[in-house]
Parts: sequence; C-alpha cells; structure tokens
Amino acid sequence: MTETRPSPWVVRVCPKVNYCPTGSRSSDLPTSHSAPLLYTCQAMNRTSARPDLPLRSAVVGSGGISKEHLSYLAGRTSSARTGIAPTAGRIRVVGVCDLSPVAARYGAAQFGADAAYTDVATLLEQAKPDVVHVLTPPQTHVAITTQCLEAGANVICEKPITTTAEELEQLLAVADRHDRILTESHNYRFNRGVVALREALDAGRLGHVREVEIRIALPVTDPGGRFGDPNLPSPIHDLPAGVIHDFTTHFTSVLLHLTGPVDFDRIAAAWSNHGRNPLFRYDNLDAVLIGSGQDGPVHGRLRFDADTGPDTFTVTVRGTNGWAETDLFQPYNRTVTPRPGGSQLSPIVNHVANGASLMNDGIRNVGRKILQQTPYEGLHRMLSLTYDALIAGGPMPVSPADMLDASRLVDRLLSEEARL
Repeated sequence: MTETRPSPWVVRVCPKVNYCPTGSRSSDLPTSHSAPLLYTCQAMNRTSARPDLPLRSAVVGSGGISKEHLSYLAGRTSSARTGIAPTAGRIRVVGVCDLSPVAARYGAAQFGADAAYTDVATLLEQAKPDVVHVLTPPQTHVAITTQCLEAGANVICEKPITTTAEELEQLLAVADRHDRILTESHNYRFNRGVVALREALDAGRLGHVREVEIRIALPVTDPGGRFGDPNLPSPIHDLPAGVIHDFTTHFTSVLLHLTGPVDFDRIAAAWSNHGRNPLFRYDNLDAVLIGSGQDGPVHGRLRFDADTGPDTFTVTVRGTNGWAETDLFQPYNRTVTPRPGGSQLSPIVNHVANGASLMNDGIRNVGRKILQQTPYEGLHRMLSLTYDALIAGGPMPVSPADMLDASRLVDRLLSEEARL
C-alpha cells in the first residue's frame, strides 16, 4: 500500500466541512449545472455496459459508514447464509481518500486498498476507479459526485445524496451527460425484515396495503454521541432539518417501497425541538401522509423521537387482510393474519406462531451480538446487487426514479405547506 499526497493547500481550504476532499468550501458547492433538469428515458432506465473485471473501486470519506462499505468491498460480508456474492475477482479496492492522511492510511491498510489519498482529483487521476463510493457529509456530495462522474467513474453515494430534489435532478443530468451510473444508498429497503414485509404484500397475505408506519427512536441529543457533542458539532446539523434530515431518506425510501405508487395529496409534518437543545434544529418528527394507491387509500405515519427508548427502527404494514411488523435494529418479524380454524382460533394460532418466531429471532439476535453484526446487512445486500448490475449490465436496484421519488417526498415533508 502506498500513500499519495497532494500539495498542502488542497487539503486545508475547507474550514467549515473539514473533511471535504475536493478542496472546496461548503459555500462553493454548486447548486446548479448547465445540464437540463429533464433527462431522457435512457437515463431513467440506464443499464451499465459490461466492464472488465475486476472493477476498480474507491472510497471517498472514511467516517463510520466507510467501514460497512469497505467490509463489503473487501469481501468480508459475503457468505452463503447472507446470500451476498464473494467479491474476489470482481472488485479491487484501488484507493481510500480522506482529508486526514491518518484516516486514509488506516482505512487502506485495514481493508487492503492499493493506496491512500487525501485529494479526490489525485485519486481519480492515479487510481482511475470504475466505481467511487461517496461517503462524505451530504453538503459535499454534489461537488464530489460531479467530479467523479466527469472523470468517468460510476458513483454510489450515501444518503441523502442531495438536500433537494432539484439538486438531484441536476446531478442525474450530469450522470446522463457522461453516460455514467449514479445511485444512492437506500440500504434499509434491503434488510431482511423489510424484504419479508414486501414479500408478504406481494404474496397477498396482508391484502391490499392501507397503512405503513415507520418509527425511529434514537438518543441523538446525547452529549456523548456523535451528534450531541457540543465541542465537536457534526456537519449534519447544517442540513435543512438538522440531524433528523439525515434519516429522512430512510423514511421515504422504505415507505414508498412498501406502499408502491401512491399519490400523497395530504401531508402534515410536525417538526419539534422538545429538548430545546440549541445545537439541534429538531429532535422530533411526527408526520402523517394520506393518499391514493392502486388499490385504494393509503396512510403513512413517520415518527422520529430522541427521547423515548430503547433504540428502535420499527416498520409496521397494515393491509385489508392482516398486518405485519419488523424492527431493523433488533430484527424480528411478526405477522397477524387469518389462520386455519377461523375467526375464533386465528388469534390463538397467531400468538403461538409469533411466539415461536420471536423465540427463534431472539436466539438469532444473540448470535448477531456475538458476531458483532450490525443493522447494515441491507447495505451489504444492496451493494452486492448494485455490483451484480454493474457487471452484468442490468438495471440498478435503486433506480433514478426511486431516488427522485424519495427526494421529492422529503421536500414535501420539509415544505411550509406541510408544517404543523
């Protein structure tokens, strides 16, 4: 492994976002490009050309999420049990880039990358990656992603890929203009629990979907946490909805994945700072969405709370025939539907069946704790499917339409018209 350093000024001119490897200040990030806002059907349904193997992959940004991306790239998450294909012979990690040379060297050494870099331009010129994972703070995504696309790399970007749907349209136009793939991490769609809920809907076991509730409880205001430390404020606080904004793509992507196409014509969102912590814009979100789907009315409920415990990420789907739920932090699946024996015995059978299922899930979760497995199993599965598509020339598992739908719904949740 080697380390490649640019001239010193490149890595020191970004005082507000102190790990923006483009060398640009946050105020310099482009908010528009010359590309048109509308792009062709080819862009919306783009498939990749079959590349030479192994694909040359690089990571920009070495924060906490980089461990999960690099673990996949290094082949540490593949197994027959997870269904994630081995990466040997398919992917070569050619670089890890971060403004901190120590962080870049550490990431490269830990995961077997060819070199460490502290500047994106140098990474692109010397490593010539086919795929770049952009894992930096959201305010830097537009500039770094544009730079990578223009250099001929495909991009997998962490969420939120942009802070508005308009910016996303412009970024997709850049990808279209350079004939590159651009996709965003909608990782929780691919967690086993959400996959099981979607399968239950597709099989008709729950009937037609009528309501989806997603609830996240996390103590983000804890002064000992990565968001709550007043002495080391996270750049996430600068997003339009502050820290909760970092979770909004999770909300909208999972909601739309489970409801299918829905025209939400009524949205009301209460953004609150119950704890009155001056570091936070909001610490609570309570949103209700009402619309019409293919099979009738659909309600959505999105909840984020920093003041209830324990940590949870529950997803509940209610249909005309039954309901089901999962927790993505402490995985389990519970399903309540009509059972053999009719209406009199169905509740008892549901209790017994779900009791056995919860016991098995509890045992599996003990194993997950021992093996130090994280809730990011969906991210590894999404990355595996993304690389499958890049190699085979197929459509992305997270399409431009998926990205735009999720981003536009975030815009509506943040709009003044929806505020309570």
